[in-house]
Amino acid sequence: MDLRKIKKLIDLLEESNLNEIEIKEGEESVRLSRGGSFVAPPVAAAPVVHAAAAPAMPMSSPVEAATGGSPKTGSDLPEGHVVRAPMVGTFYASPAPDKPPFVTVGATVKAGETLGIIEAMKMFNPIEAEVSGTVLVILCESGQPVEFDQPMFVIG
Repeated sequence: MDLRKIKKLIDLLEESNLNEIEIKEGEESVRLSRGGSFVAPPVAAAPVVHAAAAPAMPMSSPVEAATGGSPKTGSDLPEGHVVRAPMVGTFYASPAPDKPPFVTVGATVKAGETLGIIEAMKMFNPIEAEVSGTVLVILCESGQPVEFDQPMFVIG
């Protein structure tokens, strides 16, 4: 792809309120995104072997910390629509520390309603309900980091 086209895409992204642009021309593709999330294409890598002097301490993931147990996989989640993190960042359940959360378990939400926000590189990105329904589970704790594609909410 021509470098001038990529520069024009960057300018277009900066001038608009878009968060992401992806263009495919034949077998080539370019994806530009704001907000600091970067998803690298999968690369086959050799396994890394570390010699440890002491046994490794198990660390809990943000999902484990939020749920008090092991991370929920797709089969562990209740039936419903799973809202996943679209980027890496810090999750906040409310617009400010002294404000009530956007949603709570049992709340009825409409498609497009804000469920929470993810801060990434000083930008606050709203996480919106993709479907209407009732919030069955909140899998994130406010102020905790989230990973790309991590389950955050289940709406039934």
